[in-house]
Amino acid sequence: MKKYYIGGAIVIIIGIFIYLFSTRNSTTPSPTPVTTATTTETGMTDNSGSSTTTTSGQYTDGTYTGDVADATYGNLQVAVVISDGKLAQINLLQYPDAPGHTTQVNQSALPILQQEAIVAQSANVNIVSGATQTSQAFQESLGVALTAAKA
Repeated sequence: MKKYYIGGAIVIIIGIFIYLFSTRNSTTPSPTPVTTATTTETGMTDNSGSSTTTTSGQYTDGTYTGDVADATYGNLQVAVVISDGKLAQINLLQYPDAPGHTTQVNQSALPILQQEAIVAQSANVNIVSGATQTSQAFQESLGVALTAAKA
């Protein structure tokens, strides 16, 4: 019986350390649109010696809105901004913001999801631990918006 108490105490202590170190540098007060564009232009030279600049992108420029997705504790909907053929910005039109734990979870999870999607240039992002329903709703709404933006 004593072994179970010691093992449980160790798990709790490790959990506390993980929580403290993961939130220590967290300064994000609320979910905000990520405005960092990840566009890259490549200069290429053809055989004639002239230089051309091309932009490689998989999407058509513009703003596209995803469907409203059920995140269990509220609805989630995104709008994406495509610039130079790339996913440049994700705006949160709706997200679960009920008082309490839901707000805390989304304040942490949504900026991570936004940044991951911009880096990945797709809706195929990792589920954020503790925010499974929000992550899945984000992927769903973002997927619809990006499908509409396909070049």
